[in-house]
Amino acid sequence: QVQLLELGGGYVQAGDSLRLSCQTIGRTFRGYAVGWFRQLPAKEREFVAAIDWSGINTDYADSVKGRSTISRDNSINVVYLQMEKLKFEDTAVYYCAARDEGDSSARISDYVSWGQGTQVSVSS
Repeated sequence: QVQLLELGGGYVQAGDSLRLSCQTIGRTFRGYAVGWFRQLPAKEREFVAAIDWSGINTDYADSVKGRSTISRDNSINVVYLQMEKLKFEDTAVYYCAARDEGDSSARISDYVSWGQGTQVSVSS
């Protein structure tokens, strides 16, 4: 497992952009697929985006497809989630997660390491 830290959350206006970062603490990301998930109070955690170990293959939830880009820089052990044209419905706590395999996945159960989350609040 790896220890993860999410950065970049905040309070924005609808239509704004935001970039979230996920970095490892003390270990490398190499070989790990990474996903972003989000959760509202009293709601189930849901998939947002994922990227494989190489950064070549990505996957997105329909709700963010076309508005979000997941990318990674393995040289500095960071995975980014760039979100554009934010909507009120994007308001949630965003979590990054790593799985101990290189292929990305949209399944929560495939991920073994989770960060503490960062709050994104979008005003309508």
